[in-house]
Amino acid sequence: MRLLIDTSRVSFTVGREPEAKKDQNGVQRVERNTNIPMWSVQLVAMDDGGAEVITVTVAAPQPPKVAVGQPVAPVELQAIPWAQNGRNGVAYRATDVKPVSASKSATSTPAGEK
Repeated sequence: MRLLIDTSRVSFTVGREPEAKKDQNGVQRVERNTNIPMWSVQLVAMDDGGAEVITVTVAAPQPPKVAVGQPVAPVELQAIPWAQNGRNGVAYRATDVKPVSASKSATSTPAGEK
């Protein structure tokens, strides 16, 4: 089951440069079906309730072209619940992480204007 997250009320900022997602032996992981390399992107997710740091996995031939501090939008962000050896949590995955254009972030009306 794919649990897609509604990100319409969340802003995301890159917290750390994208890194190769590696296994316990230091080898970069690849998607099982496609052999496409996997990348980890740390994002700071902010909404009305505060902020949370999440790590999002993206499968792509090259790492997403984003920089620390840059506003971004994860594409098709999904939550993947997991449980293993008595531990559990949520993994995050997206098809891409794209920079947010200035025009998209300037959609609110300035104070005093209608």
